[in-house]
Amino acid sequence: MNLFRKQNVNDIVLKSKNSNKMRTLGTLDLILMSIGAVIGTGVLVLPGVVAATTAGPGEILSFIIAGIASIFIVLCYSEFSSSIPSAGGSYTYVYVALGEFLAYIVGMAVMFGYVLSLGIVSSGWASYLNSFLEVFNISIPDVISKVPGQGGIVNLPAILVTLFIIFILSFGGKESKTFNNIVVVIKILVILLFIVVGVFYIKPENWTPFLPMGIAGVASGASTLFLAYSGFDITASAAEETKNPQKTLPRALILSIISCIIIYCLVSFVLTGMMPYKELNQGDALAYALIKVGQNVVSGFLSVGAILGILAIIFAVGFGTSRMFANIGKDRLIPKVFARENKQGVPTVSLWSIGIIGAILGGFINLNSLANSASMALLFVYLMVALSVLVFRKTNSEFKREFKVPFGPVIPIIAIICCLFLMINLSLMTWVYFIAFLIFAILFYFAYSRKHSKLNK
Repeated sequence: MNLFRKQNVNDIVLKSKNSNKMRTLGTLDLILMSIGAVIGTGVLVLPGVVAATTAGPGEILSFIIAGIASIFIVLCYSEFSSSIPSAGGSYTYVYVALGEFLAYIVGMAVMFGYVLSLGIVSSGWASYLNSFLEVFNISIPDVISKVPGQGGIVNLPAILVTLFIIFILSFGGKESKTFNNIVVVIKILVILLFIVVGVFYIKPENWTPFLPMGIAGVASGASTLFLAYSGFDITASAAEETKNPQKTLPRALILSIISCIIIYCLVSFVLTGMMPYKELNQGDALAYALIKVGQNVVSGFLSVGAILGILAIIFAVGFGTSRMFANIGKDRLIPKVFARENKQGVPTVSLWSIGIIGAILGGFINLNSLANSASMALLFVYLMVALSVLVFRKTNSEFKREFKVPFGPVIPIIAIICCLFLMINLSLMTWVYFIAFLIFAILFYFAYSRKHSKLNK
């Protein structure tokens, strides 16, 4: 029994080149998809909370530090995506470098993290919708807008929005990308509107003291805000539907994360300048700040942007995760039915399975306590991809790479250290949940995946 048997990387590249999927995604499409997946709670919720409780006005330094750490990981993804343009993304990268068992664990970790995220995000969308409707004195009854643990029966808006986006995705890349691009552009315009309006209400005295909790506060804030940059990795799963993926994917990944860093820093700069940092411990800090300075109309536009922006996150998660899940099915590590595709090349069984589970989680379960478990799973994936870069360079030194992470092994090692540091700082209960998931995944591997794997034949 060889737990570390590897896929032949040349076979994967050839299969990708011969894929009959329509290559409709260009650089701009992928940049917008990545930004749509990344920019969400990181710009709508976290800036106020982190400024008030951890970093103060120095939060902008936290965003920069977290962004630099994210770039290290993005560079690792860029090296793989330029060399191995596969819909399997993280799963495939680990498969060719570290072998089947660890690749399977990574694939399951991606599913675990993003399906949880799907439920969390859809639940958050429903909350923003309720807040927006209340402006017009419209209230959705608790019985159909809250989960049982919060006094209701079902969070129906969370279920409906998830299934709606999954339905849009089922039409294929060309049709669904247009919807996503429009939504992401609207979200960016609304955030820019906040920056343009808010800059006129900046009071420099609000930046004093700049580091009320010292350098330790900035470092702690960076640990929290690092997770605001997660989501870019699912863009790599669009490789087989991308034009010239060897050049397009690395370019899109790097440009998208740089764009997110700039947007986050501008929002933090304006927000902490508009209000004293101690007053910003709000879940909707941007809207709160605008209301406090009398810009109620702009605040309303911001709420609309939040509602639309979260749609883009659901879109990106559903798109990327379903492609990876289908790839695992093609390798027979899960039942092959999950690899089934429709005429547009969309893995419908995987897509709807993920969507239905995410809808159920968002509609019936209070996921707040599991949010960090999603973060743990994704940090584990990032760590394994960075490690795979180092191993793959040693085992496949002659393999042609369109892009290579600069400075030798230094950047992948820094990426690994960043992930380990953030994982260690998560709570004990988060580790318990993650270990329970690992045990279940390992049992399934030995009971089913090992015997049915293509490589076993």
